[in-house]
Amino acid sequence: MPHSPDKWINEIAEAYYDAYEAKPFGIFVGQKITDKDLFHITPSICLKFRGIERTEVNVDRATEAMLSSYAATADQDEDIFANPHLAFSFGYLASHYGMGLLTEDEVREIMVYLEDNRIELKKAIEKKIKKKKD
Repeated sequence: MPHSPDKWINEIAEAYYDAYEAKPFGIFVGQKITDKDLFHITPSICLKFRGIERTEVNVDRATEAMLSSYAATADQDEDIFANPHLAFSFGYLASHYGMGLLTEDEVREIMVYLEDNRIELKKAIEKKIKKKKD
């Protein structure tokens, strides 16, 4: 797990790509999955990337943390959720918080870094997607 905010950019880019790969499968459930929708997959991606067993309890803990964090933050900081990369990052980090892997202060510090470096985050994600497609 990354130990500094700047190191999270590469991991989030990798996690985002993992979620991005699910987009074509939306047709099988009658749903078009967009980049904005990838936020909803973050609890599962968190468990996968941390090697945590995907039990009902674990999925619920990560999902509850992500959704309650979203509810507490959405009115205060709409910019985060207007940007699919930041929204994904927020959900991913909130899921880590729910699993006891990050503190609230660590999530806040990383999110401030990502917001300040949103262009670098976007480039890292786009690079990962382009590299994997080639």
